Amino acid sequence: MNNTELYYEVRGSGPLVVLVGAPMGADSFAPLAELLADGYSVLTTDPRGINRSKFTDGGTSTPEQRADDLAWLIREVDRGPAVAFGSSGGAVSVLALAQNHPDTVHKVIAHEPPLDRLVPDGDELLAKSEKLMADYLNGDPVGAWEQFFALANIQLPPGMAQAMFGGDRDPQQLADERFWFEHEMRESISWQPDIAKLTKVVVGIGEDSKGQLCDRTSTALADLLGIEPTRFPGGHTGFADDPKAFEPALRRQLVEIDFHPGA
Repeated sequence: MNNTELYYEVRGSGPLVVLVGAPMGADSFAPLAELLADGYSVLTTDPRGINRSKFTDGGTSTPEQRADDLAWLIREVDRGPAVAFGSSGGAVSVLALAQNHPDTVHKVIAHEPPLDRLVPDGDELLAKSEKLMADYLNGDPVGAWEQFFALANIQLPPGMAQAMFGGDRDPQQLADERFWFEHEMRESISWQPDIAKLTKVVVGIGEDSKGQLCDRTSTALADLLGIEPTRFPGGHTGFADDPKAFEPALRRQLVEIDFHPGA
C-alpha cells in the first residue's frame, strides 16, 4: 500500500461499519466494535504511522492520505459501501473519505473534527498549535500537552499533565505521540473541507464537550453544511470512555441508513 503497511481488524458480519481515529488506533475502538459486531461487520485500523501500521521509508499523514487508506481497506474487505465513524483526527479522515471517495461510503459520521480554519479565530489557534508542536519536538512534552489542553478548553486537574506525560512511558506510545505531533496534527487541524462535496455527513458532538474547541469547530462545520449536529454521550473520547453508553446512540444512526448497494 504505497510504502505503508496497514493494520486492521474485522469483527462480525453484515453491513460494513468503519470506526477510526487519528492518532487513536484500533485498540481504542475495540470495545465499541465488539458491541456492534452482533449486527455489522466492523472494521478498525491503526492509521498510517501509528502502532502496527508502519511506513517502510518514512512518510506523512494528511487527511487525503488517510482517506485513500480507508478507501483501500473498504475495497479490500469487500463488504462496502460502509458507514464510517471517525472521531477527532479520524473525523477529518472520514470527511476526506466522503469528499474524495464517495463511492465507498453510504454516510460518514464526523465526531468532533478539529477543523480550526472554520472558526473566526482559526489563524490564532493554528499559530498557538505551531508553538506547542515545536515545544514538544524540542523536548518539552508536558508543557506542550498543557498548551494543547488549554487550547482545546479541556480542564485538567493540577499536576495531571505531568502524571500523564512525564517520566518513563511506553515506547510505542511515545513513538505514536511523536508521530502525531511531527507528521499528523498540523495536517488535520489546518485541513479545509470542500463543503459542496460533503453530501453524506452527520456531524457528532459530545454532550459533555460544550464550550470546548471541538464543539466550536464541529458546530461551524454543521452550520456550513446546513444540518443540525447530533449529540453523542460523553465528551471528546466518549466512544472509548464509556462504549456501552455510546453504542446505542451510534446504532440509532446506523439503523436509519439504507446499506443496500446503490443507496
